[in-house]
Amino acid sequence: MEAANPWDEASAPNAARLLLGRFVASGLVTQELLNISKKSASCFVNFSRLQQITNIQAEINQKNLEIELLRLEKDAADVVHPSFLDEKCHTLQHMNNHLEAVLKEKRSLRQRLLKPMCQENLPIESVYHRYVVHLLEMAVTFIEKLETHLETIRNIPHLDANLKKMSKALAKMNILVTETEELAENILKWREQQKEVSSCIPQILAEENDLHKHGIITPSLPFTSKVHV
Repeated sequence: MEAANPWDEASAPNAARLLLGRFVASGLVTQELLNISKKSASCFVNFSRLQQITNIQAEINQKNLEIELLRLEKDAADVVHPSFLDEKCHTLQHMNNHLEAVLKEKRSLRQRLLKPMCQENLPIESVYHRYVVHLLEMAVTFIEKLETHLETIRNIPHLDANLKKMSKALAKMNILVTETEELAENILKWREQQKEVSSCIPQILAEENDLHKHGIITPSLPFTSKVHV
């Protein structure tokens, strides 16, 4: 953007133009001289460019400052971010509750520490405490299943007898399966015979009606009886 030319009459009034107007009015300079001098105003253009460069440099410095603040916020996110702060506050609260519980039981803990060891406590270093906790969980699980394990061990001497009983029971089951299959086959055959008999009954009844029409008397079922004329 170029600066306003004080020699240009179409431009807005400014201090330089007013001052030059006074010089012309007082006769210190003539209008011809001003017309010769108004060909260029490079100094004002340079001032404008310098102002633009200064503004751009200030904007660049502002952006660099914002970038530096963002980097600082990223590096310190684990300290100042709300989610991390909530997690740390929760951890500190948990530790505080544990310390309060310890302080409440301070007297009993002190008595336990002063009590001589009579094969009731095992000195374990703090670095191994988490392994001891895991070991205790395994021990509790083993104790819960101990009765089942003992029952299994008690049944080991009777294992052969139990296997023989299972073999006999399996043989009986196979026999029952075979008998069931035979019974199912017999039922299917009986159903087929019943269907055949049911299909023959209308034909036999029709034949009996014909015989009655011709004066031949036939006994009713069963069909093995003799025919009477």
